Amino acid sequence: MKALLKLQHVKFTYPDGKEVLKNITLSIGFGEKIAIIGRNGSGKSTLFNLIVGLLKPKGGKVIFMDKSVEDKKSLMRLRRKVGFLFQDPEDQLFCPTLLEDVAFGPLNMGLSPVEAKEKALEVLDLVGLAGFANHPPYFLSEGQKRMGALAAVLAMDPDLLLLDEPTSGLDEKAQARLEEILINTDKTTLVASHDKPFLNKFATRSYTLSNGILLPH
Repeated sequence: MKALLKLQHVKFTYPDGKEVLKNITLSIGFGEKIAIIGRNGSGKSTLFNLIVGLLKPKGGKVIFMDKSVEDKKSLMRLRRKVGFLFQDPEDQLFCPTLLEDVAFGPLNMGLSPVEAKEKALEVLDLVGLAGFANHPPYFLSEGQKRMGALAAVLAMDPDLLLLDEPTSGLDEKAQARLEEILINTDKTTLVASHDKPFLNKFATRSYTLSNGILLPH
C-alpha cells in the first residue's frame, strides 16, 4: 500500500528535558483509519503537532506524499492537504459567526464567497449544526464548538484528517454523528483518543502511545 504519511524515527524532547517521543516510526496508507490510544499526557497531541509542523522533531523525519517535510515550501504543501482538529476547539473558532469560521478555509483556498458559503452550509448540515450557522461561537456548548471546529476542518476537503480527542464534550447524539462521519469517509484519518470503544468502531489499525513509544495494539 502506498503511504500518504510516514514518520521515520521521530523524536521530540521539550526544553525542560522531558523526552516525550522516542523513535516513532509509522506508515499510513491512503484511506486508512488509524487510532492512537494513550492517556492524557502520553504525547498524542505532541505527535500531531509534529506532523503538521507546529513543533519540529529533534530527530527523524516526517514524509508526506513521498516528500520530506523540511522547509517552508514542503510544510505549506502539507498544511494545504491536512485537516487538524485541535484538542481545544476554541483554538479554531475565531470569527463573529460559525458560518464565517467554516467558510474561512474554503475562501482562503480560492473559492468565491458564494461557493465558500455553500460549502460551509453543506458541512454544517453534515455535522448537525446548520441551525447554528449564524450564531457566534461563544453561544455554542463545548460539544457544539467541537463539531463546529470539525466542520471547519472538513470544509477544506483535506486528504488527511488529524483528530485530537474528538469525542471530548460530545453528547450521545453528537458522538453517534461523528462516528457515522468517520465510518463513511474515504479520507485517510488519524485519531488520537483514550476512548477505546469509540476508536474500535472505525479504526483499521490501532496503536498505543506510552512512555514515548508507539506500539501496535
